[in-house]
Amino acid sequence: MKPVSTLLVLLLLFQLTSAQDDIMKALPDSVVKKEYITGAFKSSRVINGHSIEMIGAGVLDFRILHRFGPVNQGVSQFFGLDQASMRMGFDYGLTNNFTIGIGRTTTKKELDGFLKYRLVRQSSGGGSPVAVVLVAGMSVQTYKNIDPAKEVSFNLRTGYYYQAIIGRKFSPRFTVQLSPTLVHRNEVSAADVNDVYAAGIGARYKFSKRMALVVDYFYVANGLPHSAGSNPLSVGVDIETGGHVFQLHFSNTSGMNERAFITETTNKWGKGDIQFGFNLSRVFNIKKKKLPA
Repeated sequence: MKPVSTLLVLLLLFQLTSAQDDIMKALPDSVVKKEYITGAFKSSRVINGHSIEMIGAGVLDFRILHRFGPVNQGVSQFFGLDQASMRMGFDYGLTNNFTIGIGRTTTKKELDGFLKYRLVRQSSGGGSPVAVVLVAGMSVQTYKNIDPAKEVSFNLRTGYYYQAIIGRKFSPRFTVQLSPTLVHRNEVSAADVNDVYAAGIGARYKFSKRMALVVDYFYVANGLPHSAGSNPLSVGVDIETGGHVFQLHFSNTSGMNERAFITETTNKWGKGDIQFGFNLSRVFNIKKKKLPA
């Protein structure tokens, strides 16, 4: 090869190499990948209301909820601890985005069930900045009718609720969600309404590796029980202990499903009508994950 031709080839290779280096420098240090955000809440419930967190596929969440009486009842009622109501429930993840649940509350012998579907999942790297979850539930009161003059049919004992939850985990410590809700009751008094509209706010702040502060509040736009009605507000602490989530909280409501705590809360924080309670969640892996081949 002639010296001139050799020089031209070397110059061309140098230009191509320089151009390739310039392209590589223009690229980011690492390719941004889409990643789903997890751990917005430790539980599928904030305190009373649903959270944007879902139960994993094949996982059963066994939940026990206790509510005691108002603490302002004093020593005679051991600050409300002499009185107690309970809900026991089972929530199961059919898929990572679809949960079903059933439960029973001692108050009014009420049975309830719900369907919960995650429509949008929060993700980083170009995904959705928020999570969107839809919930639909039903409850039926099974208490014995002691008034023979009044017939209480199955239809009159039932209630329904529909909810959309929009939430965002802003940081590893802080999550906020909004929950517009509609509650429908088939039987109400003449002064009440069948359809009750409410807006829920839930928040979580994780202040240590295993503990977090949680707040659960619902503003009821209409349908509160006359002048005695109140908006339910609950404040608690989540404690993570392995497969358990133990939650201690104070609230002005004893209701443990949406129909009850949204439409029947009458206690007021300002008057000391505060009730102590706790929630206990224990998860079990029912469906084993398939091992890779």
